[in-house]
Amino acid sequence: MVAAPLPPPPVAERRPHVTAAHGVRLEDPYAWLRADNWQEVMRRPETLPADVRAYLEAENAYAKALLEPLDPLKAALVAEMRGRIKEDDSTVPTAYGPFAYAVRFRTGGQHPIVVRRPADDPSADESVLLDGDGLAEGHAFFQLGSWSPSPDHRLLAWSADEAGSEFLTIRVRDLATGEDLADAVPDATGAAVWAEDGSGFWYVRLDAQHRALEVYRHRLGDDPAADELVFREAEPGWFVGVDRTRSGAFCVVTVSDHDTSEAHLIDRATLDGAPRLVEARKAGTRYDVDHHPMLEGRSTLMLRTNADGAVDFKLTLKPVDGGPESDLVPHRPGVYVLDHAVTARHVTRLEREDGLPRIVVRELATGAEHAIAFAEEAYALGMDAGPTFDTDLVRFVYSSPATPSETWDYDLATRARTLRKRQEVPSGHDPEAYVVRRLQAPAPDGALVPVTVIHRQGLALDGRAPCLLYGYGAYGISMPASFSGGRLSLVDRGFVYAIAHIRGGADKGWGWYLDGKLDKKTNTFSDFIAAAETLVNENFTSAGRIVSHGGSAGGMLMGAVANLRPDLFAGVLAEVPFVDVLTTMMDESLPLTPPEWPEWGDPIRDAEAFARIRSYSPVDNVAPRPYPAILALAGLTDPRVTYWEPAKWVARLRAATTSGRPIALRTNMDAGHGGASGRFDRLEEVALAYAFALAAVGHPDAAAAPPAFGAPG
Repeated sequence: MVAAPLPPPPVAERRPHVTAAHGVRLEDPYAWLRADNWQEVMRRPETLPADVRAYLEAENAYAKALLEPLDPLKAALVAEMRGRIKEDDSTVPTAYGPFAYAVRFRTGGQHPIVVRRPADDPSADESVLLDGDGLAEGHAFFQLGSWSPSPDHRLLAWSADEAGSEFLTIRVRDLATGEDLADAVPDATGAAVWAEDGSGFWYVRLDAQHRALEVYRHRLGDDPAADELVFREAEPGWFVGVDRTRSGAFCVVTVSDHDTSEAHLIDRATLDGAPRLVEARKAGTRYDVDHHPMLEGRSTLMLRTNADGAVDFKLTLKPVDGGPESDLVPHRPGVYVLDHAVTARHVTRLEREDGLPRIVVRELATGAEHAIAFAEEAYALGMDAGPTFDTDLVRFVYSSPATPSETWDYDLATRARTLRKRQEVPSGHDPEAYVVRRLQAPAPDGALVPVTVIHRQGLALDGRAPCLLYGYGAYGISMPASFSGGRLSLVDRGFVYAIAHIRGGADKGWGWYLDGKLDKKTNTFSDFIAAAETLVNENFTSAGRIVSHGGSAGGMLMGAVANLRPDLFAGVLAEVPFVDVLTTMMDESLPLTPPEWPEWGDPIRDAEAFARIRSYSPVDNVAPRPYPAILALAGLTDPRVTYWEPAKWVARLRAATTSGRPIALRTNMDAGHGGASGRFDRLEEVALAYAFALAAVGHPDAAAAPPAFGAPG
């Protein structure tokens, strides 16, 4: 049976659009794809202008025709990945006050269910507080946000996003009746911090540009339009958030950009408290706040901070009512303090050295410390001290690329570990069937870039194996060497799966992040290329057999390396890719442009930043080259990476490529930055990406792929 011929790909109309900056003429013939009413589209996708919609739908139709022959493979991938998910899974209950709260799923359910039962009777019947599947009915997109019980546990503040635009509505549920009160607070980030008297809560409201700059207090029963402004940040490039200290004494108003932070405390006794500054912002200094009500006889804040040159952070004590500060855990270069949690008798910190994490417990009374660490070559470790202050328990979650996650309760006083849950893989999983390695890739400047690798036992390392190489490299976000059942569908088909822990992330400390931003941004790209070359040099794969994968800022990485070294890659998977960097960073009206300047630079006012960003911005550096096969995934209501960035990038790529290999754009017309909201709907998107990867390398399971893929044998 002869396959139907592939239709020609869409050709975006070129419309003259010229601007100038710093004496440079900038032509953007696809600027019209940015809808003038983009703010309205975020809330009401149906208002997208007809010409833009027609183009995006034409791209979707082409992507469907290109990938439709792979539908049987995609279905098999979905079945495999779903088979590794325990459909009626649940979290380990967390004690908070008189109840233990948990999240679970029902078999076949797409969305989480929030439940609780009495903390002192684990055999008691649970109460369902929020049924995500029921709440999602009738919505093309639904995502449950935050939820927080009132201090007396009679009410639940909860939030949801019903468009994918990340404008959330906070509602309040009466847990005795299961009904929501009339209170419905729109345009929120989602988090709510209750006043101790239960009269209401503090929350952050988003403005029309989707910027989180204002904290309001909502009194139960009041019209949200009359809510009182508590705090407003004047700088549009900053983010505001609210949180609660574990001690329960304060609501913390956090204020930060990508470089600097400050915090304000509000006494939670009543809703009428006013914010009080902890420490004034200082450029380049960041700090997080926790609190102990009676440390050495006084109310004391504990700050995780990089002040005074502590590049990898330290822990500092600061009396609430004033007095000299002192270091509790001094700075140690190369030992990055990621997080800390203060409980009644201990402080527990999560730190990373040479790319590997550990948990360190300190007894406050004596200063004695001990560590929780593991011997695997590469692994992931997370810590959760929970909401309770007077406790000797901390919870940690351990996994590795081959080992499903394990949830442990750890007694800080006795050092006893209790396994609370081991992730089930219903279809079966043998960790011994896989090899996990940690490589060190030499970058051009001599830095060693960690690369985590997983492959099947017995795989011949002769350069013939295909490889998927994942990277991100921005904002100080580290890529954990954790377990993912989905990846095994590639690994079991002979792929090497690799994660490049490149600069721009904080995988080797905060200095690793600083070496991958602003004027050092190109280190991110050269590190990723070095990781790919090391995989080739050590015979894990070969040039032209690698599929690169990244999303958001990692999607920008995908665009950059496709321009720099297209020969290395058989395919590029770019999810919600931030690829029109220069144009976006010069548009102050967009939601995240001012907040992004500390990460990339301000090309409006800084000619050097303009030239630097222009030199690597993927859209601006597309040129006639033999590009690999490329699949870009976008979301129409995405407020972080707007849909027109990947649309403009694909239009330019298709006009420039000399390889004849397919370049496709698929825009989810009902979702935003995170893609589909249901857990099984999301699997469909992952399977689509992996089917594309298999086709790009000419895998036998993708033999039905159109000849346009032109993959090597």
